[in-house]
Amino acid sequence: MEVFFHLKLTTNITFPKILIAIILSIILPLETFSQFMDDFDKELKLDPKGLTGWTFRTGDGNATMNFVHSNKGYSSIYVDASKDKRGIWWALIRRRISENMNISLIQRPEFEFRIEAKVKVSHAPKRINLHINTQRTTDFHTHLMEYDIPDTTNWYVISMTTRNFYAEPEDTIYAQLALMDWGFDKYRVDIDYYKVDIVNIDSIGPDLGEPIPYHPPVPDILIYDYHLEVNEDSMIDLIYTDMNFNNWSTVDDDGNKISLLTVSGNQYIILKWNFGQLKNKKVKGSGLLELTTYSLQNSPDYKKDFGMIRVTEILGGNKNWNQNEVTFDNFSNGKPLNEVLNSQMIIDVEVNNKKNGKNYITISRPVMQRLLDGRTLGIAIKPLGAIVASFYSSENKLFAPKLHFNLFD
Repeated sequence: MEVFFHLKLTTNITFPKILIAIILSIILPLETFSQFMDDFDKELKLDPKGLTGWTFRTGDGNATMNFVHSNKGYSSIYVDASKDKRGIWWALIRRRISENMNISLIQRPEFEFRIEAKVKVSHAPKRINLHINTQRTTDFHTHLMEYDIPDTTNWYVISMTTRNFYAEPEDTIYAQLALMDWGFDKYRVDIDYYKVDIVNIDSIGPDLGEPIPYHPPVPDILIYDYHLEVNEDSMIDLIYTDMNFNNWSTVDDDGNKISLLTVSGNQYIILKWNFGQLKNKKVKGSGLLELTTYSLQNSPDYKKDFGMIRVTEILGGNKNWNQNEVTFDNFSNGKPLNEVLNSQMIIDVEVNNKKNGKNYITISRPVMQRLLDGRTLGIAIKPLGAIVASFYSSENKLFAPKLHFNLFD
C-alpha cells in the first residue's frame, strides 16, 4: 500500500536542511522525485541520439539550426531560414527525460507528464510548442501544445500537462520544444530551463502560459455570442502594386456581377473589422473566421502543405486603408511585407472545394485579443503553394466574411 505524506513544519521549530532531506528521503516514496531538469547554467549536453543529451534538427524546408550554450545561464536555439522558399519548416530540440523516472506511474489515471520551460524569443508575436512522445509514437500532433509569445523583451514560463498519455515501464520517453513556420529570416529562442515531472493532476493546478491546441476541432458557430461582419475587405497584388482590386468580380450564368476576394500566387486578401464598443474587452476562447467559397483551383497531386491558404495577422502598415482605395503600395506604407504581416501564420487550412461551401477557420484566443485591442490590425490570407481560391466579398451580404467569438461578461 502506497502512502503519500505532506510534511508540515511548525513555525517555532527549525530543522537543519540535511535533517529535512533525510526525513523526506525516508517518508516520501521515490516516485515523488521523478523529475528531469536542465537549467543550462554551466554547459549544454548534446547527443545526436537524444539519449544522454539534447539532439536538434530541422525538416520540411531549407532552414538550418544550431543549439548552443550562451555562457549567460541559458541556452539558445538559432534558426536560419533565409534560404527557405515555402515557409513550412520546423526546428526542434529533443532528448530522453525518462532515465530516472518511475514510468509505471503513468499507467495510473491520476498521473500525467508535465513539461515546463522558461523562454524568450527574438521575434514576436510568435508561437513555439511543447511535445512529449515515446519511441513508439506515430502521431506527433497529440500531446502537443502551442504557446503564443507576445514580445521579445520578457521571459515567459510555459507548461504543458499531457492528457491520457500511455506509456509502458520500459518505454523511452522523449520531450521536445519546437518552432515552426516562423518565416524567412534568422531567429533565436532562449531557454533558461526545461523540466519534466510526473504529476498528480488532481493537485498540480493549471498550466502556465496559455496552451493553444494544435489544429483544434471546429465547433458549431451557435456556441458564439458575437457574429461580426467584416468592415473592410479587399485584395492587394504583389505585381500590380499601385492598383486597387476592390472591384474584382465575375459574372454568373444569369449575367449578375459577383464580387469576389481571390487568393493566388500574387494576390492576397486583406480583412479588417470595426469592433466599436467591444474594443479592449476580454476574449473568451478561440474564435472562427467564416469565408464562403465561390471557386477553387488547385491540383490533387500537390505534396504536403501545398495548395492551401495561409491565414496571418496584419501587424503594421497603413491601418486606415479602405477597400475602395487600397493598393499594395499604400497598404504596406513603404515597409517590407514581412514587417506588415506576421511571417508566422495563424493557421494553414484546406479550402472547401464546394461552391457556397463554408470555411470555418480557427483564430486563437491571443490573436482574437490582439484584434480587439487594436494591436493586430486585421487578417490577411495568402497562398500556400500554387492555388487560386475565390471567396464571396462583403458586397454579397449573405456570404460576407465574418468573425465569430465570445467575450467575458
